Amino acid sequence: MIKIIGKSKLELIKDDITKQDTDAIVNAANQYLSPGGGVSGAIHRAAGAGLAEECRKLGGCKTGEAKITKGYNLKAKYVIHTVGPVYSGSDMDKINLEKCYKNSLFIAKQNKLKSISFPSISTGIFGYPVEEAAEIALKTICDFLKENPEIQLVRMVLYSQKDYEIYEATATKVIKT
Repeated sequence: MIKIIGKSKLELIKDDITKQDTDAIVNAANQYLSPGGGVSGAIHRAAGAGLAEECRKLGGCKTGEAKITKGYNLKAKYVIHTVGPVYSGSDMDKINLEKCYKNSLFIAKQNKLKSISFPSISTGIFGYPVEEAAEIALKTICDFLKENPEIQLVRMVLYSQKDYEIYEATATKVIKT
C-alpha cells in the first residue's frame, strides 16, 4: 500500500527490515543499544560485528530518543536506533512512542537522508498493542512528512501478515489523501 503525503510517499509492506534498500533502517533498540532479540537481534546479525562495536561507543539511548550509526553489511547505509516504551497503558507510552518516530525522522533529515524504513516499534517484546501503535506511528509520520518534504519515502516494514493488515486498515482510517 502506498499513500502520498504532500510531496512524500508512505509505503506499507510485509517484509524483513534487514533487507530494505532505503538510506536508513530503524532499529527498535534496547536502552544499551546491544544486540537483543526480535528486530534488534536481526539487524545486528545482518549488519555484522561492526554495528555492536559502534553502538557500544554511543553510551546507550533513553526511551524516545534516537541515535545513528553506519549500516555495515546492510543494504541501508545507516541504522537509526530508537528505544520504544515498554507498554504500561500510561499517557507517557504514547508520548514516548511518538518521540521515537519524530526523533528518528529528525535524525534522517539532519543527515540529509531521503528514505527511511521503520519496523512497528514497541509491538514485540515491549508489548505495545499493534492497533494503538499503528495509529500513533502513522499519524506521527504523516505529520512529519507534511512539514518536511525532504524525506521522500517512509516505508513501514511489517514482519507478520497480521501486523500488515492492522497497519493497512489503520492507514485507510487515519490518512486522508
